[in-house]
Amino acid sequence: MTICMTGTGVRLEGDWTLSGVTRNLDSLALSLQKLVPGSEKSLQVDCGQMKDADISGLQLLNVWMQCARYRGMEPTLVNVPERLRHSMQVLVGQCFIVDCPDAALLAG
Repeated sequence: MTICMTGTGVRLEGDWTLSGVTRNLDSLALSLQKLVPGSEKSLQVDCGQMKDADISGLQLLNVWMQCARYRGMEPTLVNVPERLRHSMQVLVGQCFIVDCPDAALLAG
């Protein structure tokens, strides 16, 4: 699991399962410290390079997004692979709201 910061964007990569996120929790905290809202408050979260995700990883992603909101940013998931959309729908269901341009795909 990796989080790459790129200006007003973030790229998520790798293994977002329990084993992947527990090995890299520090990188989540460090990435939040780098979020400094300026004139741009939107934050594009590119999920295109996420290899795998389970409920633990998706819940952690939700918490990370909430923390970004507390820092004044509004994260939006983009480039969400079909397999990840399916995992979000099946594993998480209505446990949390995912901001996504393709939100209709998650609902149906």
